[in-house]
Amino acid sequence: MNKVYSLLGLCMRAGMLVSGEFMVEKAIRADKVKLVIVAEDASDNTKKKFRNMCNYRKLELMIYGDKSSLGAALGKEIRASIGITDENFAKNILSKID
Repeated sequence: MNKVYSLLGLCMRAGMLVSGEFMVEKAIRADKVKLVIVAEDASDNTKKKFRNMCNYRKLELMIYGDKSSLGAALGKEIRASIGITDENFAKNILSKID
């Protein structure tokens, strides 16, 4: 689990990540996101909304971690959703989760 959070922090510092529900949604609509991560303790509506958006746009969606851990990995407050905009970071994070 720690490798995923450290990769998210690195991705944040590299500027290859958007966080927060509104910003992730905006980036998905602009076709900039390669991977979406939603916290396990996010609301059912949030999970459903991102699941539907990702299915429609054929994006990878991961339900992973909790809001406070995801936020801490980014050096921010709690975050329910994260969008990875770089394909290499997305593949690397997916390989660590699986």
